[in-house]
Amino acid sequence: MRRSIATVVLTSLLVFGLSSTSLSPRARAQRKTEKTQSTAPASLASQRGVDTITSAQLKDYLSFIASDEMEGRDTPSRGLDTTAKFLAMNLSRWGLKPAGDDGSYLQKIGLSRDLVDKAATRVQLNDQTLEFGTDYIPTARPADLPAMQLVFAGNGWLIKSKNIDAYKGIDAKGKIAVIFGPANGYPTGVRSSDLSGRRGEDWMNAAEYAQKQGVAGMVIVPDFQYLANWDRNRTRVTERGYIKVDKFQLPAGAQIPQVFLSLRVAEFLFQDERQTAQSIFESIYAGTTPQPFALNAGKKLSITVKVKSDQTTTQNVVGVFEGSDPVLKNEYVALGAHYDHVGMGIPLNGDAIYNGADDDGSGTTALLAMAEALAKARVRPKRSVLFVWHAGEEKGLWGSRYFTNYPTLPLAKIVTQINIDMIGRSKKEGDTNPRNHELSGPNEIYVIGSRMMSTELGDLVASVNKQYLNITYDYRYDDPADPNRFFFRSDHYNYARKGIPIVFFFDGEHEDYHKPGDSVDKIDFQKMENVTRTVYLTLWEVANRPTRPAVDKRLPLQVIQERSPN
Repeated sequence: MRRSIATVVLTSLLVFGLSSTSLSPRARAQRKTEKTQSTAPASLASQRGVDTITSAQLKDYLSFIASDEMEGRDTPSRGLDTTAKFLAMNLSRWGLKPAGDDGSYLQKIGLSRDLVDKAATRVQLNDQTLEFGTDYIPTARPADLPAMQLVFAGNGWLIKSKNIDAYKGIDAKGKIAVIFGPANGYPTGVRSSDLSGRRGEDWMNAAEYAQKQGVAGMVIVPDFQYLANWDRNRTRVTERGYIKVDKFQLPAGAQIPQVFLSLRVAEFLFQDERQTAQSIFESIYAGTTPQPFALNAGKKLSITVKVKSDQTTTQNVVGVFEGSDPVLKNEYVALGAHYDHVGMGIPLNGDAIYNGADDDGSGTTALLAMAEALAKARVRPKRSVLFVWHAGEEKGLWGSRYFTNYPTLPLAKIVTQINIDMIGRSKKEGDTNPRNHELSGPNEIYVIGSRMMSTELGDLVASVNKQYLNITYDYRYDDPADPNRFFFRSDHYNYARKGIPIVFFFDGEHEDYHKPGDSVDKIDFQKMENVTRTVYLTLWEVANRPTRPAVDKRLPLQVIQERSPN
């Protein structure tokens, strides 16, 4: 520990141009080299290009990236593709090496768009044909299930720590399971910290447990959120389609067909049963799980779903600024941000474009500014700097999962990953809006994960900030058990799962999160400048250390096992 802290202090002296009398011969030689590379007297921070990062520059880039013409940068979309070309163009101008596919800056990600064929899809309860889009909405998974018996299986989950066993005492093999629960996420009353033990043994989500039980199909009575967006969900399956990453898909036989039922049909289905649909619904969302049971044998459901698919692509944007040290340049400090947002949606006050200026136009722009600063700096860092703009973060961390599963350079050579996701908003004095309650102020930012794997990295991150602008670093969300689950909700998570120490910078959720109001005019560009400059000098410190930050802590078990809960 002492040795690590001493190293942090020493490297901080290197950043800020303090006296070199106590430096090692090697450090003094590096200082001499850097001074000779400078054409005019300047602090070491200035030599490294930090002064090129300005609020005016950030505003110029963000005004393009979060403009209406980018149409909210959905994955995939024309606006996202245009943004990718803009990023790649600038990387080429500044001399960064392409690190995508085939000598380009783009790492292509194959996608499929699945649409339900409404005319060829049919669900029947006994001899009654249900009405598509009114009585039920299917997921875009092919199905051809003959009339089968049904079982009620609570919320569908197995969670031993909560005494939840959806199939306890019933035989569900070859039957259709009826469950009540959210379309995505955890059941009511369940948090990530409840998922203790081993996944697949001590806990399983609804899809996993159904598959283990041999369930043929799932009928879901959804939560309030899904029901409130029923029309939008219906449109999605028949017009917009389900987008999926081809390489992430399980074999076709491993995906259980799913159909969402309206409350009206659910009430009819549970007539003359042990409990009504209404009583089950109320129990489930009050946090009480009713016991499973088989429905009357005379009730049978058949499901036929036909799906039409087409192929498309999206892309990560990847570039490398090569380091100066002949050995250390083969290692990388990785910088990441997601450049997608949620596209266009339901109009609010006449605006249907969800620009995503803060989320994560701010991080996207910060990375662009740091790439330009490196290109214009008088000296080069020893290690190389890897820039990855991730696509599809809003779809479930697609881009970072893809890059870490199919990297374009060796992951073992990445010494640290720094993730920036939302750094442009600040809470104004006198703001009493409860939706801005947790928004950070003009001179503060949330820091997550810096000490989760590496004490050394955490000390370095704090030290650089203290010696430079001394922004207030708030660590309140630096905990995998945080009920907001921020650690799991951005791209650094996939790097951490691969054993790479990470740090995540985040300004907090606000009133315009995932809304059209997340626009450029509400960005605090002075805060953006301060955070971007501080992160930039942090990457320099990591890049110039003689050794990579030591990983001295094991990741919490829920981080290692965690995937999307559904």
